[in-house]
Formats: sequence, structure tokens, C-alpha cells
Amino acid sequence: MGLFSGLFGNASEADKEKVAATLEKVLIPGEQIELSYNILRDLVVFTSYRLILMDKQGVTGKKRDFMSIPYKSISRFSVESTGNFDIDAEVKIFLSGNEYPTISLQFKGGDVVFDVQRALAAAVLL
Repeated sequence: MGLFSGLFGNASEADKEKVAATLEKVLIPGEQIELSYNILRDLVVFTSYRLILMDKQGVTGKKRDFMSIPYKSISRFSVESTGNFDIDAEVKIFLSGNEYPTISLQFKGGDVVFDVQRALAAAVLL
């Protein structure tokens, strides 16, 4: 079970300006936001250097957990698309030195999972 296996919901592309404002204190100079997705209250952000997972915690969501994963730490990933009776799509991310997936992102339907796969491939394989 991954750290973010509780991320359920329809993923939608997040507004880059709002994401930049949210991550203002997290991003380093020169780091650019490439892609970002909202999943319920949480955020998945692909930057020029890393993957950032923001988990809003508590009732109000003011408390936030930011997980930064440098692309060089990702050893492999898998993508499971939706099926006829299975409406969940899933991306599993394996970090170096781990036999099992460290991060599991689940999406309800749609093709967003393939956008995430392309972003991961571009960041990890190039």
C-alpha cells in the first residue's frame, strides 16, 4: 500500500498560477511547474526537477504535507488504465531501493492517467 493510496477522485488539471502561489515557499529558484493535477483536496505537481505531492490534512486543509521526489529517485512506474467494470485508474511509483511501490495514485476514470504516465516517462527516462 502506498503513502498516497487514499487519493481518490476525479483528477483535473490545476491552474498553474494558483499552484505556483501555493508552492511559492517550496519551489527553488528556476524551478518551473510543468503539469499539475487536483485530486479532491490534494495536488500532484510535476516540476522541472521533481514530483511534488501535496496532501491537505485536517478538516480545514490548512495543514499540508509536501512530499518531494527527485526524478532520479524513481526507478520505475506502472500505469493501470480503467476497464469495463473497473473505473479506477492507478499509477504506481517505485523509488530506488524499494521492491514494492512507494506511491500509489488512484484516479477515477478519464485519460489523466496517461498524461501522468507521459510526464513521468519524460522526467524519468530522458
